[in-house]
Amino acid sequence: MKKANTDFKGDRVTLCRDGKYRWVYDVNLFTNPTVFFDVVKVMLISMGLVAVFALLIGACTGNITMTSLQGLGTGFVIALAVILALSFVGYLVYAVMVGGKYTVLFILDEKELVHQEYGKTLDKAKLIGELAVIAGAASSRPGTMGMGLTAKTRTSMTTTLSSVRRVVPRRWMHTIKVNERFEKNRVYVKDEDFDFVYNFLLEHCTAAVHN
Repeated sequence: MKKANTDFKGDRVTLCRDGKYRWVYDVNLFTNPTVFFDVVKVMLISMGLVAVFALLIGACTGNITMTSLQGLGTGFVIALAVILALSFVGYLVYAVMVGGKYTVLFILDEKELVHQEYGKTLDKAKLIGELAVIAGAASSRPGTMGMGLTAKTRTSMTTTLSSVRRVVPRRWMHTIKVNERFEKNRVYVKDEDFDFVYNFLLEHCTAAVHN
């Protein structure tokens, strides 16, 4: 465990006096493809379900032939190319609209991981300043002070570490996937702290399969 540190550096993992680790990470949507991969994965799953449904209909009606299968395969490939192209264009438009990045605040302790996203209107310097105050505050105060930061988030996701089923590191994307049965969280962390956060998750996600 790291020593409690009042010198909060923003993008470095800092152990605050309330026993929680906090850090801020700017996700660059042009250089980090995590979000794009998630979008493509959802689209592929949807297409796969449609293909299976079409095959089931053909099987029930007795219309499955080699010709129909070839036609279905050709249609699937064309649809895949179109969807991938549209997903890429749509992703680029989204990235430009949000300014090419979004900022995430992570809060981690032995029991849970909190992922709080902030929009492009965020004053990052002010956020880091507020976190520095929390890092140096007495142990009875950071929780109350952090409520103001939570109110400013665009979206927030909390993962209970004991419920995590898989912990998957993707060092080249500065990403650690923390997946529960029905929900998937993402941890973004700099190279300097990657091993620490990954090992911490391995230690406390006791039910997880590690990759």
